[in-house]
Amino acid sequence: MNPLSMTIFFTSLTVGTIVTMSSNHWLTAWIGLEINTLALLPLMTKTPHPRAIEAATKYFLTQAAASALMLFLCLINALQAGEWDINIPTNLVTNLLPIAIMMKLGLAPLHFWLPEVLQGVSLSTGLILSTWQKVPPMVLLFQISHSINLDLLVILSLASILVGGWGGIGQTQLRKIMAFSSIGHLGWIILVLKFSPQLSLFSFVLYIIMTTAMFLSLITLSSTKMSQVATSWTKNPMLTTTTMLILLSLAGLPPLTGFLPKLLITLELIKQNMVIFASLAMLMSLLALFFYLRLTYIITLTIPPNTHSSLTSWRTSTKPYLASSVVNVMALMLLPLAPTIIFM
Repeated sequence: MNPLSMTIFFTSLTVGTIVTMSSNHWLTAWIGLEINTLALLPLMTKTPHPRAIEAATKYFLTQAAASALMLFLCLINALQAGEWDINIPTNLVTNLLPIAIMMKLGLAPLHFWLPEVLQGVSLSTGLILSTWQKVPPMVLLFQISHSINLDLLVILSLASILVGGWGGIGQTQLRKIMAFSSIGHLGWIILVLKFSPQLSLFSFVLYIIMTTAMFLSLITLSSTKMSQVATSWTKNPMLTTTTMLILLSLAGLPPLTGFLPKLLITLELIKQNMVIFASLAMLMSLLALFFYLRLTYIITLTIPPNTHSSLTSWRTSTKPYLASSVVNVMALMLLPLAPTIIFM
């Protein structure tokens, strides 16, 4: 793609995100979301492949439906409340507006578009879709968290955790596995949104770090399927080991970074006398742990056929991977720094 076009699209993504994050007006927040959506569509179709066109079409239709519902509810809110302030939603908007925002995020049961769209785009575009595009809707959820129905949040979060674990078990495509991983992690994040928005924000930041590290590792290894990542040991043993640890971090195993948000969220739920929901969330997370461990086993504990006799492949890359290295370390080593980070 033309560098000028790429600059325009990424600038539009940045502008749309900043507009939504800084707005206190429903109409400007909606405009920021639309700028974000329209800027991502050309990036999704930069590869002239039928799957990419199909993914972009599904993404556009889903986001258009969610935006139409959101705009309709914002108009009702302005009609009833007499103003467009985000912090003053009415009863109807309180119940339905989070559903429109969660449809943009891809939370269950409105998740069906996310695995198919993520599978049809490249890894770099999938990275943007899994991290950057989640920021504006999550900011809106944080702003209206005090008025969201608790029962709605609990039901959708537990459904997302269940779907995120169950849907990823039979997958062999890494992008679909990351899509179901995203659904499960966002379920954990919104589970505690009503009680502690700060903890939800902290967990969301850690989710972005871990997901970015995983996608950058897959981009470096040029792997989109299990069969490809299973033979990556001879190409880059150190990065393959790091990828295994990032998978375990996504699964939430100590002493890695991914254990931190699940521990803090579980403690907060116990503090709020929601032991049953905390127990259900932890039991449902075992499904996700299964496919993470299976992928870890395939990457590091199996010997692929036709393995090179040398330790590394004869054609090695000389590119510096500074960004990937920094994000990988953050995705693995933030747990010991947790008290300092939380205090800050």
